Amino acid sequence: QVQLVESGGGSVQAGGSLRLSCAASRLYYSAFCMAWFRRAPGKEREGVAAIDSDGTTKYADSVKGRFTVSQDNAKNTLYLQMNDLKPEDTAMYYCAVDRWVCQLDPNADFRHWGQGTQVTVSS
Repeated sequence: QVQLVESGGGSVQAGGSLRLSCAASRLYYSAFCMAWFRRAPGKEREGVAAIDSDGTTKYADSVKGRFTVSQDNAKNTLYLQMNDLKPEDTAMYYCAVDRWVCQLDPNADFRHWGQGTQVTVSS
C-alpha cells in the first residue's frame, strides 16, 4: 500500500512563502502522476498542481506564476514551492498519486492520498 506523508505546512503572512513536501513510500510504479490538491473550509476540493513521470507539469490558474511543483524521483518526494501567498490560499493541502490519472479536476480519482498539511495565510 502506497503511503504519502505531507509536511511543510504552517502559518505565514500574505506575501510569504512555504515549501510543502510529500514523501511517498512503497511506490513501485514505473510511471505515475503526483499532484497537490487543497480544500478550504466550506469549499470544494481544488486541484493545485501536478507533475508526471516525464516532468510535465500543470497548474490551476489561481496559482500559476506563484507555485512551482517538482519531484525528486530518487527520493520519491513531491514538492510544492509556494510564493507570494495570499489569504485565499489558506486550506488543507493534500498530496495524491496515481498511475493513470493526472487531471486537476476536483473529482479526479487519484488512488492514493495523504493525510494533508494545513496552510494558513493571514492578511
